[in-house]
Amino acid sequence: MHFNQTNNYKRNILVVDDTPDNLRLLSAMLTAQGFEVRKALNGKMALTACQTVLPDVILLDINMPGMDGYEVCQQLKADDKTCEVPVIFISALDDVVDKVKAFDVGGVDYIAKPFHGAEVVLRIENQINLRLLQVKLQEKNFLLQQALDNLQASQVQQIQNEKMVALGQLVAGLAHEINNPISFIYGNLQYAGQYVEDLVNMIEVYQQEYPKPTPKVQEIAKDIDLNFMIKDLQNLIGAMYRGSDRIREIVLALQHFSRHDEAEMKRVNIHEDIENTLVMLQHRLRETADRSAIIIVKDYGNLPLVTCYASELNQVFMHLLNNAIDAIEEGVENQSSTPYSLLSTPQIRIHTEVTDLNMVKIAIADNGLGIEESLRSRLFDPFFTTKPVGKGSGLGLSISYQIIVKKHRGNITCNSPVGKGAEFAIEIPIEQPEISLQV
Repeated sequence: MHFNQTNNYKRNILVVDDTPDNLRLLSAMLTAQGFEVRKALNGKMALTACQTVLPDVILLDINMPGMDGYEVCQQLKADDKTCEVPVIFISALDDVVDKVKAFDVGGVDYIAKPFHGAEVVLRIENQINLRLLQVKLQEKNFLLQQALDNLQASQVQQIQNEKMVALGQLVAGLAHEINNPISFIYGNLQYAGQYVEDLVNMIEVYQQEYPKPTPKVQEIAKDIDLNFMIKDLQNLIGAMYRGSDRIREIVLALQHFSRHDEAEMKRVNIHEDIENTLVMLQHRLRETADRSAIIIVKDYGNLPLVTCYASELNQVFMHLLNNAIDAIEEGVENQSSTPYSLLSTPQIRIHTEVTDLNMVKIAIADNGLGIEESLRSRLFDPFFTTKPVGKGSGLGLSISYQIIVKKHRGNITCNSPVGKGAEFAIEIPIEQPEISLQV
């Protein structure tokens, strides 16, 4: 019976036996059947041979000096490189206990001596065929897992896109509705301020012309504390100006952040988008009962206009800055129970530059506790989160990865020495090729 070698590839068989006669017999028999045979006289030689060239099947004797077959098999199964290689024990030991032990240590078959050549070949062929089927199954499983991951990523992106469209419409609508009354208030404050100033001047003229007012006027002036009111009224008008101006800034930031009518790629000022995102997050940066205000350190380079999906890039900035704030707050909460020390002043550093590869780099770093190395490889997986229940869905970084890598042909990385904060760096091309731009 000759084994059908696929694509003229000779299956590599490693025969391990401390008896030279057995080696010669098995080698001659298997070579005649079309196999490529290598020989090892002891366990150490067998392990070295496997590292040199990975065999398709190993025929392994049990009783050998120094290292018996059981130990050799255990070491093979403990090594990621050799753990999948089928091991067929071939031994004069024919007791049930010996066979059970052979299977316990990872053997796939057991041939008792004296053996028949046809039986050995048949068992080798069976194991090779089983291994081929196993490899094909693993490949199919890998492809299925890949398809599942792609489907999951697509679903996540679709959900996020629909959510952002709805959010964009809501934000744009709110900004429009707020903008109308605040524009009315802001525009009329100028006249109100002038009217107040004229009335104050009129009162001052009355005081000069009539230095001795009637008792009733004196009583009313005392009741309302006229002098204080005159001084404070001007302060109130100034405060209303500043408040209205702040609301107008927030409305503008909402409109820029949502970019509801800007779904296509266009050239944008990255620094303006970062600033608008920071405006949206002002409420989280302020001082709290547990920590001082988070300082934003801006290390901006000289950036050109960048071709990008502005609304989606704003999402990435929002996710990364929110995560940085979360990391700082978690660090503050855990200061008493961790060996790592948070800097006395919570800080987020934003660095931008143009790289040598004509890419724009945006790095956002916090001085929180950092991320464990074992977790970093999974940070961009959908639904993976290091936050406690209710604090995050594990979609932010996955969506950021999709936006930066898939849509902008860039890359996003994390550098986080434990205890020294985390830095997320984004790189995207300044120009996106093969894209028609809205100018």
